[in-house]
Amino acid sequence: MNTTTTESQAPEPYDVAILGAGMAGGMLGAALARNGVKVLLIDAGVHPRFAVGESTIPYTSSMTRIIAERYQVPEIEPLASFKGIQETVGRMSGRKQNFGFVYHQEGRPQDPEQINQLVVPEWQRTESHLFRQDIDSYLFNVAVRYGAEPRTNTRIKDILIEPSLGVLLRADNGEEFHAKYLVDGSGFRSPVADAFGLRETPTRARAHSRTIFTHMIGVTPFDDAPAAKSHDQPSPWHHGTLHHVFDGGWLWVIPFDNHDGSLNPLCSVGLTLDPRMYPKQEGVGPQQEFEDFLKRFPEIAEQFTQAKAVRPWVATGRLQYSSTKTVGDRYVLTAHAAGFIDALYSRGLTNTLEVVNALAWRLIEASRDDDWSTERFAYVDRLQQGLFDVHDDLVFCSFVGFKHYDLWNAVLRVWESTSILPTVTIDQAYRRYMQNRDDQIFRDLEKRDVPGLPAAVGADINGLLTFARETCLAVEDGSLAPAEASERLFARLQEAAFLPAPFRLGAPDNKCFNATQELIGKAVQWAGTDAPENIAALFRP
Repeated sequence: MNTTTTESQAPEPYDVAILGAGMAGGMLGAALARNGVKVLLIDAGVHPRFAVGESTIPYTSSMTRIIAERYQVPEIEPLASFKGIQETVGRMSGRKQNFGFVYHQEGRPQDPEQINQLVVPEWQRTESHLFRQDIDSYLFNVAVRYGAEPRTNTRIKDILIEPSLGVLLRADNGEEFHAKYLVDGSGFRSPVADAFGLRETPTRARAHSRTIFTHMIGVTPFDDAPAAKSHDQPSPWHHGTLHHVFDGGWLWVIPFDNHDGSLNPLCSVGLTLDPRMYPKQEGVGPQQEFEDFLKRFPEIAEQFTQAKAVRPWVATGRLQYSSTKTVGDRYVLTAHAAGFIDALYSRGLTNTLEVVNALAWRLIEASRDDDWSTERFAYVDRLQQGLFDVHDDLVFCSFVGFKHYDLWNAVLRVWESTSILPTVTIDQAYRRYMQNRDDQIFRDLEKRDVPGLPAAVGADINGLLTFARETCLAVEDGSLAPAEASERLFARLQEAAFLPAPFRLGAPDNKCFNATQELIGKAVQWAGTDAPENIAALFRP
């Protein structure tokens, strides 16, 4: 790809050109166009189209609500709830009322005591299984309605940047586009990463996985499978995102038909494997590989006796990739153009929306004062690198934990710690913002000691996460037994003064976390008497 700088000043009809009109590009384009930024939205494909990244988490929905209000795009707000999606976008998406985890050991019956679940409190919110082709199309059209100019089915082959002037994009059909700034949200095959050699080689990621995935019909709800009859979890597996976990990987089951109003019979299914344990076999296609896997785990196979793929299986190489930098002169890489870890814990969309939120106000201000200096966007790079590292630690520790249920049981609590309190943090910021519309409230959230975690709880959670990573590294190199590692992690969790005591995240027998109103009430009481000040402040009205 040609990256020669332009020799003379070119016309600049657009403030911002966005490569990639998926969820990130559509939402960012809508926020910018709504606030007077001249936006060009370019995509190599067309809508509607298949996409994964379908499961939301409370942090994702809270960030969606923030973006809608902060940038005055009311059409985004319905995406923050299952009900809003059903009423505004359509009835093809599913609901998500829990994160479910069922642990399996090859050659052994599934132990009904080796299950975990985090219930999304329905009295507070209900998350979603996004049917992405509908969601992405909806956001794309919102951006266009606000004035973003669309160019679909347009593949960019040349990028020319003059830092003092702007960006020239040339499509493979010869058409040229000029902009003052370039946002690349196109994904793994990022034209900007390729043009400027930004991929970190080898990636610094410790996580190591590959995946195969498709959409299927006829997937049996696991609640109806014989292996689940003796399970005792608060919420039906079929009402949420189910993860079958085992030594060397995990399998996701994301139904879109799990509510009465659904018009969608499909189910998203993906098998994620450590290629060092499950290497890709020459001449074996992804469908055959999936079928061979089910033979090794017959209790997982019970869900798929009548299942049939409705689109070709997709197989990846190693999922993990990263960038040495994500911000440069007149450009930024966002979302999956910047890097990726693994679909585990559904953090991909969360990280994407964090970046959209941090980037949008900077681009709006840059367009108003015509200052596109690299320093202005430096925080976005720190944020993205921090989000990458936090997710990498979680996934790495989880794959180590998959080797031994007791260790996995402990690692899962570390993830719960990174999910619950950060959500409380941004929910409180949202409530404060709605009282006085002071944007400084959101800007203060960027004052972080740990770039990948909100400030109020970042240092505490990072300390726990660092301890978990070091513990799991010792397990991986053979210097620490998994059982001992589990005991150490649970001891650290029990000692963590910042974790609400009523939540009992450090109790090995507390395998299913259900945030009932009664439990939240006890947490508020705890915050008023025993919590450290930085945590107590999060629970105040």
